[in-house]
Amino acid sequence: MILFFQYNIAGALFDAPDPYKERAFALVIKELNSRHVHSTYKIQAVVEHLNGDDPLEAMTATCSLMKQGVAGILGPTLEHNFRTVQSICDDKDIPYLDVRWADDPGTPTINFYPSQSALTRLYVDVIAAWGFGDFVVLYDNAQSLRRIMSFLETYDEKHKIVLRQLDQPDSGDYRPVLKEVKKTGVMQMVLDCSVGILREVLIQAQQVGLMSDKHTFFITNLDLHTLDLVPFQYGGTNITGIRMFDPQSPSIQTLSRGIFADEIQKDPVFAMLAPYRLPLDVVLVIDATEAFVETLKEIPDVAIPIDCLDSERWLSGLTITNILKGKQFSGLSGKISFDSKGYRNKFAIDIFELKEGGITKAANWSDERSVQKMMITRPPQIEEEDTRKTLKDTSFRVLISLVEPFARYKKVSSVSSSRNDEYEGYAIDLIHELSLIEGFNYTFLIQVDKKNGEFNPAKEEWVGMIGAIIANKADLAIADLTITSSRQKAVDFTTPFMNLGISILYQKPRKAPPSFFSFADPFALEIWRLLALAYFSVSLVLFVLGRICASEWTNPYPCIEEPEFLVNQLSLRNCFWFVSGSIMQQGTEIGPLALSTRLVAGIWWFFTLIMVSSYTANLAVFLTRETPIPHFNDVFELVQNAEAKNIKWGAKKSGSTVDFFNASRDRFAEYGQIYDYMMAHADDVLVEDPTQGVERAERENYAFFMEITSIEYEIQRRCNLTGVGRLLDEKSYGIAMRKNSTYRNVLSRAILRLQHSGKLTELQRKWWEEKRGGGFCESQDSQMEATALNLTSVGGVFWVTIGGVILAVVLVVAELILHVVKVSIQTKAPFGQLLVEEFRFYFKFSGMVKPVPRAQLEMASRKPSEERLSRVNN
Repeated sequence: MILFFQYNIAGALFDAPDPYKERAFALVIKELNSRHVHSTYKIQAVVEHLNGDDPLEAMTATCSLMKQGVAGILGPTLEHNFRTVQSICDDKDIPYLDVRWADDPGTPTINFYPSQSALTRLYVDVIAAWGFGDFVVLYDNAQSLRRIMSFLETYDEKHKIVLRQLDQPDSGDYRPVLKEVKKTGVMQMVLDCSVGILREVLIQAQQVGLMSDKHTFFITNLDLHTLDLVPFQYGGTNITGIRMFDPQSPSIQTLSRGIFADEIQKDPVFAMLAPYRLPLDVVLVIDATEAFVETLKEIPDVAIPIDCLDSERWLSGLTITNILKGKQFSGLSGKISFDSKGYRNKFAIDIFELKEGGITKAANWSDERSVQKMMITRPPQIEEEDTRKTLKDTSFRVLISLVEPFARYKKVSSVSSSRNDEYEGYAIDLIHELSLIEGFNYTFLIQVDKKNGEFNPAKEEWVGMIGAIIANKADLAIADLTITSSRQKAVDFTTPFMNLGISILYQKPRKAPPSFFSFADPFALEIWRLLALAYFSVSLVLFVLGRICASEWTNPYPCIEEPEFLVNQLSLRNCFWFVSGSIMQQGTEIGPLALSTRLVAGIWWFFTLIMVSSYTANLAVFLTRETPIPHFNDVFELVQNAEAKNIKWGAKKSGSTVDFFNASRDRFAEYGQIYDYMMAHADDVLVEDPTQGVERAERENYAFFMEITSIEYEIQRRCNLTGVGRLLDEKSYGIAMRKNSTYRNVLSRAILRLQHSGKLTELQRKWWEEKRGGGFCESQDSQMEATALNLTSVGGVFWVTIGGVILAVVLVVAELILHVVKVSIQTKAPFGQLLVEEFRFYFKFSGMVKPVPRAQLEMASRKPSEERLSRVNN
């Protein structure tokens, strides 16, 4: 974003779609104008956009703004745009305001982001206060590494610090590195990465077992508070973060209501979460704009138009920069002051921890250079009450829903002494394992309507399992019960015992019937095109090399020693015939004679050997296996092809899946279309019981949205069903209980113990793959569909062929020169003249009969006739 100021114009140029920064800019301009409602001092806002990280476009836009007489520029975010605009401002002495992390500000730069030197001291103080011993540092990219290296330089060799990059090939899979970290046995970790991947890193750390109550994470990203951290707050892991502003302050709450006005209008409950979703750069845009406008009031000199092509500078630019560096402000991000280089210093930081109740402020940190001491004050820690003994012999009423594989009836003998023996399933076994650990008793109750929980706005009450928990009809509820923000406001949940997401259950693709051109299927279309190109190219190269190479011109009459002309077998049609015979592996009567042409032939034979063998092998696969043709491959293709292919889609009525599509319509237009369709055809496509949806998916063109765990269970038993596409969201199952239940922590710890011991994985494998028909359907690994070979599969042989042809060209040129040199020596004729004669003939392409050069004929005529006769007789 580029922002420029005059006494009547203020513009912004955004280098990436960021509606929140645009709203922040509009709000601060409106606020500044409202302060001067009775004066002529007004600021007019102008907003433009750049198309990505384009230095040329950024330079053009910056120069255009300077011609209008800018007083300062608030720089863009993307790296190349930032460098470009900063260098132009440096050259023209235009004040440059920056709200991004930077470690090398230029002369006129004012950086409102906390300086890295101060942040480094903060990291050291937090680690010391939290009592870190040996620890692991995980970083994301080059910028992250620069931040971390300045931090690591403060430690000596006495500390054992392991440094690891999260994901070098940018695949999004951080598990290999996290597994290595787990093997080290180190429990303390410092995590520095972008907010875009931060949540996924934590999720994968949880999956590999790095989120126990013994692990500690210190996260350096100042936007950690903007993420949904609910999946991590029940695991007991000490997650510490930092932020520059208090979301509960009235000014931040007012700003958040303006920034997230559209979201709050759709969901009024979001107003409570909005202050925690404010990114730091949005707040810094407000502070930078206000601070700069206040500084401009002290400068009577109005900015003048400046041409980037001239040597003219703005004389007042450095004056404004120096005044701004020397002033102190109070902004939304706290105290604002700068050192002589333009770095922000003397700021305050809130240190918070993630508790089971959410984010909790744990410490204050301030950087006061006059004191030369970093101060951390941490509230006294209150040890949690050990309620483990209170569950001994405690009896719980456990509410279950008869949804497979979580719970179902089973046949019991008449001598059964417990009503609990009537049920079996994943949830039944999980409660049993928890009871063995904690020593409580339990009795199962049935949720007859199988409704998990939905808020009824008309009656203002919850129904289903959540309603039963609130009404004290049960103590615990366990089923395919998704943890959602609305449900968390009504009841408490344990730490998740299963992580999952929504996907699509649909019929397996039908096999495609053989087509008329099935013989072409083993190769992709690009390979056939390249084969045709290689065929023509090699034929032409062989023809050209055959004309140039002297060894290919032979005497048509072997009995005559000095012929008047020579012939060449490598005519154009003979070359095409030779290459065709090689492809068909039949051969021809034509055989190249020269080293270069034989090299081309050999390389081509190698090429055809590999290609024909690959074609034959893949053809056998295509003839024995039919390739399925899917109706769609993901949710977007489903929406696009539904009408043409008469596909319906639906979900469980009154479930979290339907709510997901309604809440996510702003992310993708297709999600809104899915929700609108389901509401418009609710009686037809929404089902009361997931089993109904599964049965419809099996017999109709019906796509059923459900959790991936349920899909995996069904496709193990219904062989004509499959899951389609990737996960549409991420969610978790947990055990529900009444608010502020004293036994929540105890059950959460017990679930973590089962997770770490592998018992949860064992239970899932038992009920998904072994019990009740699991594994009935044959694994698809042994019936993989045939796929056409593409350039990735056979690209190497093409490059070998190209290399061989290039080498042959080099050899034929060398051979031609040596031949001309030899003739020149023998005939005493000029080398240049002979070479020109050779090239003139070669590039006429007029025939395959070559006259012997005149010099050779003259030399032959000067020889004594008796010498020639003696040679013939011999």
